[in-house]
Amino acid sequence: MAPSIADILPSTAEQKLNRAYDEAQHSSYKYTNYLPVYDETTTFPPTEPLEFSDRGLLADKAKPHLLGLNDPNVKVTKLTPRVGTEISGLQLSELTDEQKNELALLIAERGVVVFRGQNFKDIGVEKQKEFGRYFGRLHVHPVGAHVDGALEFHNIYLGPDNLYREQRRSEKLTTTGFHSDVSYEHQPPGITLLTLLAVPSTGGDTTWTSQVVAYERLSEPIKTLLEGLRAEHSGFPQAENARQDGHHVRREPVKSHHPIVRVHPVTGQKALFVNPGFTKKIIGLKIEESDAILQLLYKHISQSADIQVRVKWDDQTVSLWDNRVTAHSAISDYDVFDEEEGLRHGFRITTHGERPVGVNGLETVW
Repeated sequence: MAPSIADILPSTAEQKLNRAYDEAQHSSYKYTNYLPVYDETTTFPPTEPLEFSDRGLLADKAKPHLLGLNDPNVKVTKLTPRVGTEISGLQLSELTDEQKNELALLIAERGVVVFRGQNFKDIGVEKQKEFGRYFGRLHVHPVGAHVDGALEFHNIYLGPDNLYREQRRSEKLTTTGFHSDVSYEHQPPGITLLTLLAVPSTGGDTTWTSQVVAYERLSEPIKTLLEGLRAEHSGFPQAENARQDGHHVRREPVKSHHPIVRVHPVTGQKALFVNPGFTKKIIGLKIEESDAILQLLYKHISQSADIQVRVKWDDQTVSLWDNRVTAHSAISDYDVFDEEEGLRHGFRITTHGERPVGVNGLETVW
């Protein structure tokens, strides 16, 4: 099995870091140690198979330790009937293992769980890592900006001093781009956690689509067709774009052929597992056939507002979602050059999941 990330990450002294922000603009910023940097020296070998057991398998299905506390300060709200739950009055940083197990199950069932009033951003890097590791091995993004001292923290930053995340979107009519995080990995992510440290006064929301409900809405003949097919997810375009822009590629890109319909290992629910961000073609079909089916599914995922939830952020919000049953998109609708609107900054902690398995045991191959 692959070594722990802790065994292969370089020491700080061995890293060469390039800042991806203007230091002068952040002299009074509380979270300067979380601003985006690029390690230009670290490389990783190809990812080997990882052991993974979903924490949701350990959970009491009734979730008494998480949802049955009889505490008047704890409020649990379904944001929509099928996707999204909001919780206030509970600190993620203080959850017991039993509560974390039940949270893993709740995320699998509801797609995304939004915690309000959190101190998570202030508990320090090591405790933040520890929380993420409970749910699985932490993923290191092969090309993205990160936090100094934490390659595992993928930096989310869009401000007037760094427009990198905006440059390709500016060529399109919309900034939205639905995806499942780094789905090209052989064992793509299970749970992702995102917390924002600086939030625009308006805009900058995130929207999630339930891939479970998206699958359920399909006609039976289409379901049957898709359940026997795999699609190619590729990290090559992302790596090539990074190299063209002068960024370091820490690990050479991979392709994976994932089942188009995957089965969640805890809930047993079937979900679509394609996204316009990383899915390139359907294996075994002619180009025109593949394109037509994928475009149908992409339109379904992105335009079905009745299977989506849109979340407004503040700087005490933490959202956790299951990439196996959702696709999501940031909404970059704010003016980065307006001082009141112009900075959206946070970090993402993502865990590897299992090798995807579809209907009748159809597995991912590469």
